[in-house]
Amino acid sequence: MIKIREAKEADTHILALLGRITYTESHGHFIDDQKDLSKYNDDAFSVSKTKQDLNNPKNLFYIVHVNDLPVGYAKLVLNAMHESVVSQNNCRLERIYILNEFIPLKIGQRLLTFVEEKVKALQLDTIWLSVYIKNNRAIRFYQKNEYEDVGELNFLVNGKEYENIVFSKKLQV
Repeated sequence: MIKIREAKEADTHILALLGRITYTESHGHFIDDQKDLSKYNDDAFSVSKTKQDLNNPKNLFYIVHVNDLPVGYAKLVLNAMHESVVSQNNCRLERIYILNEFIPLKIGQRLLTFVEEKVKALQLDTIWLSVYIKNNRAIRFYQKNEYEDVGELNFLVNGKEYENIVFSKKLQV
């Protein structure tokens, strides 16, 4: 059974570990230097950084379980501005990560639909995100879900820039 719920501070260690594993699974092969990947993971997915992010009222985390096993999560950042996103009443889907083993179960689609409904309930009219230009699977996923390419953003991993596409979707509130 698949369950999605809002993450709490008690989930900090689970989110930190899921973030580290899923980022490495989905992006590790794109990172030129594996030392950069390790440093990024240490910084972005440490327990202390994850706890800090969880306690920031601008951030909302949702964790997905399959048969009570945590297999992925999403992170929303409320009112996150980007020059390519017209709406001032928006949020950024900063992370939507699923363990590779569970991707065939279409959990990413369920989590994205769940997050979009939460965004509508918050009366935000736009959701946006960024995807690495070589991550074809993710690009197809967002295009299939009616996200439009509206710009670009450089994502830093230990000081090295990786070009990302900014996708945006207007939601009917």
